Amino acid sequence: MRILVVEDDAALSSFIRKGLEAEHYAVDIANDGNQGRSMAMEFDYDLVVLDLNLPGLDGLTILKSVRQRKANLPVMILTARSRVEDRVQCLDSGADDYLIKPFSYLELSARARALLRRSHLPSESVLSVRDLSLDRVERRVQRAGRPIDLTTKEFALLEYLMRNAGRRLTRAMIIEHVWDLTFDSTTNVVDVYINYLRRKVDDGFSPSLINTVRGVGYQICPEGVPA
Repeated sequence: MRILVVEDDAALSSFIRKGLEAEHYAVDIANDGNQGRSMAMEFDYDLVVLDLNLPGLDGLTILKSVRQRKANLPVMILTARSRVEDRVQCLDSGADDYLIKPFSYLELSARARALLRRSHLPSESVLSVRDLSLDRVERRVQRAGRPIDLTTKEFALLEYLMRNAGRRLTRAMIIEHVWDLTFDSTTNVVDVYINYLRRKVDDGFSPSLINTVRGVGYQICPEGVPA
């Protein structure tokens, strides 16, 4: 799942990012209000963590803009403003949660999981292809009931493949989505991580799910779709 953190304190945003990435979330950072609103509007996120005091546009303005376009996108306010009036104004404007600084990262993480659970139907939270399942909220992967331990990038790569099951994905598509990079034809990072995934997801199981599409890239084939 992908989370946008809109926070102008670079040290704090880095701290939050490291914590969330350690829990296998993909995280983008916006350091000012204009960038934050643009990213929230342009890209698909599962959660926005939003400061109120930002250079450029303030957080409340961003919140109202998001609610006009993306009514179901969860937004957690993270701010030093502790007045009841501020909490009420944000909640009435569409915020789903309100956390006051200073805060415990464990609490932020728990609140994020709660918002993600509430905002996703079970069918959206758990991806399944044959006997392979991936829980996007709880960050768990199983094949034939056996747990599979993945790194952050391996999880993001498998999630992208499973969300596009049956679709042929080019290396450029994969690297731009999973790594947020422009494709470089000289890099083999996608192939390396596909091999990592195969060792964990396919070795010892039948049939193999991660298939190479010669001259194109890779795909996971659901049952009944030829490789």
